[in-house]
Amino acid sequence: MKRIFVVGCPRSGTTIVQALLARYPNVLTLPETAFFESVFGGIGQRWQDPDVRRDPWYRRHGFFARSHGPRRLHRLETELLGLSQAPPWRIEPCIRRFVRLLDEVASLQRCEAWVEKTPNHVMYVEEIARHVADARFVHVLRNGEDVVASVVDADLIHPTHAFHGGVRHWVRRWNRVMEVQIAQLGAPGHYVLCLEDLVEQFDRQWERLCAFLDFDSSLPLTATPHNAVANAAAEPWKHNALSGVVQRTMRKSENLFGPRMLEWMRSSLVSYDDIRARVARVQECGAQRSCAAKFALPETRTPGRDRAFAA
Repeated sequence: MKRIFVVGCPRSGTTIVQALLARYPNVLTLPETAFFESVFGGIGQRWQDPDVRRDPWYRRHGFFARSHGPRRLHRLETELLGLSQAPPWRIEPCIRRFVRLLDEVASLQRCEAWVEKTPNHVMYVEEIARHVADARFVHVLRNGEDVVASVVDADLIHPTHAFHGGVRHWVRRWNRVMEVQIAQLGAPGHYVLCLEDLVEQFDRQWERLCAFLDFDSSLPLTATPHNAVANAAAEPWKHNALSGVVQRTMRKSENLFGPRMLEWMRSSLVSYDDIRARVARVQECGAQRSCAAKFALPETRTPGRDRAFAA
């Protein structure tokens, strides 16, 4: 069973990549589980958000008291297999049951792979790799200016806690995700994909992605995904990505932000052009860590420290 995790900053294109993979024959996917975020907690600390509280001792030592982890597993088992058995209250057995659950559901549907996509799981790749045998990670990257604009636009139209925080908050988060993802560039079991490259060079990028996942790129894709990628009613901001058909997205930053805000954002975001060029070079040289080491990530700038945004 191929176990695939699609991760990245929210609004980076993870849904379209998930839906694209779900168009490949014999692939199971499902709406975001947020399972590992629930199990390990501390997402604010991992984002390095300011003023976040440290997790209590019982979570740091593998217990689930007052945790969403077991309840999340119980809900998934009930929804996917109709099970109602009590969940375990320690991390390792809880994860084993989660993996076994997806393996079983995929096998029942005669699938050779399953895809789990939760963007925030980008902050838990080390734990996932430690607990899930042969896990493969597809890291989706997108221009930071477009990501921040997409988050702000989604929050304006569909207010949700997932997109709260404002421009400064998401500039900081995007920089943090780039740091995490570029650290995995060329590592075994990790594939870094720029959304813009997938749009502009679809055939080449699809062939490389299939090679990483041991998929046959010559097999025709279905017209639509085999499974539900997301709940469009609960997450309407994903509507345009659910088809799995890759197409150019509209740039929103210049419509949403004025010149001064754009200038501040561009001076505060890590250079995406540099990151995209490094990803391309590593892909060209076979995605080896020895090659990736040549291209260090530029120093992350902290919004509000290097350059204040004047009121």
